[in-house]
Amino acid sequence: MNRRNFIETVAVGGLTAAASSSFAPSTPVSSPSGWSAPSKNSNEFSADVVVAGGGLGGCAAALAALRNNLRVILTEETDWIGGQISQQGVPPDEHQWIETHGATQLYRTFRTAVRDYYIRNYPLTDEAKNRKHLNPGDGAVSRLCHEPRVAVAVLQDMLAPYQSSRQLIVLLEHKITGADTSGDRVRALKALSYRSGKEVVLTAPYFVDATELGDLLPLTGTEFVTGTESKKETGELHAPEKADPNNQQSFTVCFAMDYVPEINKKKTEHLIEKPKDYAFWRNLVPKLTPAWSGKLLDLSYSNPSTLEPKTLGFHPEGISTGSALNLWNYRRLINKNNFKPGTFLSDITVVNWPQNDYFLGNLVGVGEKEFKKHVEGGKQLSLSLFYWLQTEAPRPDGGQGWPGLRLRPDIMGTEDGMAKYPYVRESRRIKAVFTVLEEHVGAANRALITGQKTGNTAAEFYDSVGTGYYHIDLHPSSRGNNYIDFGSLPFQIPLGALLPQRMENLLPANKNIGTTHITNGCYRLHPVEWSIGEAVGQLVAFSLGKNVIPRAVREQKPLLEEFQNAVRRQGIETQWPKQG
Repeated sequence: MNRRNFIETVAVGGLTAAASSSFAPSTPVSSPSGWSAPSKNSNEFSADVVVAGGGLGGCAAALAALRNNLRVILTEETDWIGGQISQQGVPPDEHQWIETHGATQLYRTFRTAVRDYYIRNYPLTDEAKNRKHLNPGDGAVSRLCHEPRVAVAVLQDMLAPYQSSRQLIVLLEHKITGADTSGDRVRALKALSYRSGKEVVLTAPYFVDATELGDLLPLTGTEFVTGTESKKETGELHAPEKADPNNQQSFTVCFAMDYVPEINKKKTEHLIEKPKDYAFWRNLVPKLTPAWSGKLLDLSYSNPSTLEPKTLGFHPEGISTGSALNLWNYRRLINKNNFKPGTFLSDITVVNWPQNDYFLGNLVGVGEKEFKKHVEGGKQLSLSLFYWLQTEAPRPDGGQGWPGLRLRPDIMGTEDGMAKYPYVRESRRIKAVFTVLEEHVGAANRALITGQKTGNTAAEFYDSVGTGYYHIDLHPSSRGNNYIDFGSLPFQIPLGALLPQRMENLLPANKNIGTTHITNGCYRLHPVEWSIGEAVGQLVAFSLGKNVIPRAVREQKPLLEEFQNAVRRQGIETQWPKQG
C-alpha cells in the first residue's frame, strides 16, 4: 500500500492520534534517525525502532535500544507489560545456574530488583530478608517465584527514566492491526487503541515483533512457519513423519488462589457459581497419543518424560503429600511464612497445571471469533478446575473439596480472576537464515551425531549472541500429541535464528525466532526470551550505527566480531563456561 494512502486510511472518519497530548514530547529531541510526534494531519509517531509487544522480549529489546541512545516506541495489547511473567501470570521457569550465568546481566539486574522490591516494600521476616537469594513464594518451579504486579512495577521502574526524558513512548492497550511494506522492508505499522478506538501510524527504520503470537509476520508478509515440521524436513530425532502446521502446543489461562479455612464455617462464601461448561470439562478424558491417565480434572496425569500415569498431591496448607508433588507448592507466589505474622492470611499460588492446559484449538492463524472462542474455552476450563478443587477434589481425610479456596483477582489484575492473557507456548516462527534443530541442542540427538554419550555439549554457533537452557518441554498439542519432554544441553542463541530470510528491517524477539516445533520447547522460557530481545535491541542499534542491514552483520566477519564484542561489553554472555 502507498504510505500516504496507508496514513490517510487511519485518518478516515476524523480520527486523531490516540491521547496525542500524553505521548507527544514537549520539546524536540534528536537521535540518529530522528523522532517526531504525530502531526495533526497524519496521526503518525516516528522513532528509531518500534517494538510491538511488551513481554519480556519486547521490554529487553526496548531497554537494549534505549541504552544505546535510540528512540523507541513500545506497544502492548494489555495494560501490563511483562508478558508471561505478568499478564500471563507465570513465575519464571529458569535453569539451576541462573544466579551466576546463563543469562544476561540485565536479566539478573531485573531479578535482583524484584528481590529488592520485596525487601523495601514488604514486612519480611528477618530470616527471609537475610537469605542470600530471597524467594518470596518458595515455589518448586523457580528460585524466584513472585507476584505478577511486582514484575510490572520493576519493569516500569527500569523504563521510567527513558519515558521521563521522552526517549521512550509506551502505548498500552494498543494492538497492531496493519502494516505498510515496500519490497523487503516495513515502512509503517498501524496500531488500534483499545481505550479510545482510534488508530495511529508508527514509522521507524526498524520494527521488532515481540508479540506473543508473531502477529507482525503475516501483516508484513514475512515468511513464517507454524506447527510441526516432519522428520524428512528437519531430520530431528523426535519429529513426526508428517508435518502439520496446525499441530501446536496447548495454552493455559492461569489464575491465582489462596486458602482461608475459617470460611469453611460458611461453606458457600467463596464458592463460585458452577461454570457453564463444568459438566463437559468434569467428564473429559483427553484424546491424546499416547493415552492420557484418565479424566483431565483429576489428581493424576501423564508423566511428561515417561508418559506413564503419575499421581499428584494437593493440600492448600502446603503440607507434604507424601511422594506425590503437592501442586499447591509448585508455582506458589507467596509463602506467608516469609512475611511477618498477619501480612498474608494464606499462601498464594498460581494454577498453571496439567489440568488446565487447553488443547481443543489454536490461537495462531485463526480469526477473531475463533480466537475469542478458544480463550473463553480456556477460561471455562480453568474455572471448572477451580470449582472442582472447591467441591470435589479428594482430601487426605477422605472428604471432598476445599471450600476455603478463593480466587485472587487482585493478583492477576482482572475482575474474573483469570490472567489478562493466555500463557502462550508456541507462536508463528520466522523462516530464518538459520534454524535451530534438535541435533544442535537435544541431548540424545547430539549423542547420535557426535558419538559421545557422556560429556556431550550443545552445538557451538560461530554467530552466538546469547545463551540459555531449559529441557525440551512440549505440552499436549491441538492435534492430540501427549507430552514430548526430554533432555537438552546448555545452548547458545545464534544470530542467524534472529534474521528473517528476506525482510531487512523486521526482527523477532519472542517465541517467533528460527526454531522448530521441537526446539521451541527449550527456547521459549523467560530468561531465553529476554536474551533474544536484548540481542535484537543491540542489533538494531549496531545496524543503524554502521548503516548496514542486520544480515550483513552475520555475513561479514569483521562486523560480526565487532558486534559480538559489543554485546559482551554490555553484559550479554555468548557462551557457557567451559566444563572442567
